[in-house]
Amino acid sequence: GRPIANTQVYILDPYLHPTPVGVAGELHIGGAGLARGYLNRPELTAEKFISNPFSAEPGSRLYKTGDLARYLADGNIEFLGRIDHQVKIRGFRIEPGEIEAVLNQHADVQACAVIAREDTPGDERLVAYVVADDGSVTALRDHLKARLPEYMLPSAFVMLDALPLTPNGKLDRKALPAPEYQPQMPQSAPLTGIEWTLADIWSEVFRIDGIGIHNNFFDLGGHSLLATQVISRIRQAFNIDLPLRALFEAPNIAQLAAAVIERQLEQLGKEELTQMIDEIDSEQANVAN
Repeated sequence: GRPIANTQVYILDPYLHPTPVGVAGELHIGGAGLARGYLNRPELTAEKFISNPFSAEPGSRLYKTGDLARYLADGNIEFLGRIDHQVKIRGFRIEPGEIEAVLNQHADVQACAVIAREDTPGDERLVAYVVADDGSVTALRDHLKARLPEYMLPSAFVMLDALPLTPNGKLDRKALPAPEYQPQMPQSAPLTGIEWTLADIWSEVFRIDGIGIHNNFFDLGGHSLLATQVISRIRQAFNIDLPLRALFEAPNIAQLAAAVIERQLEQLGKEELTQMIDEIDSEQANVAN
């Protein structure tokens, strides 16, 4: 919606600069209806009621609401969530409310919640909980992929009949169930030795069994740090110099096995060529002697 009469609303970044249309920021409120502060809490008042940089009126203040919002193209303000739900995963600061806002744009989604979970120590992941009419996980993931960067994509989707609520009607985050990081559908089992070795590596990294050769690395919850682990283990297992980008270009075991074979052939060719050059150099040296 829009601000009510005699109320000024600003959406600002951490440096108190107005955010452009469509960019999320913290909602700040000023105007005639602003409170004086928190009762008997001067520290909190000083933190939340700040000097208004957009007003020349002495003593004018803004209230930092802690709400995440953005301006839409038509001038309306869209509420996205709470700043205090912001998380940092793999070096990226993420507002789960932004992901929820995009999920809610899907026609089949009735309600959703996105949180960060650390079910495995040291491995924090985004999980999306969705109440939908007829939306499949694949459709929801594709919907997000088209609109969000890779680091904001949830590692798992949990479909629910309804979101758990507290007695006050708010989302009960503690009641949200842990996801099962398992392949979404039966997949073809590995056939070749290379495929079996890759499947074992993926199973160790993801700590799950039954990974098929067509399961997508990133759909299973893979991210850049896990990709680094996989590539490192592949280098050790096959004694090849495989670049990290190979996993992004070949994100399932079937494709990655082909990339491993190609790399093995390339290195074999280089080794044979190097050996031939060494032999020629040796023969030329003997002739010169």
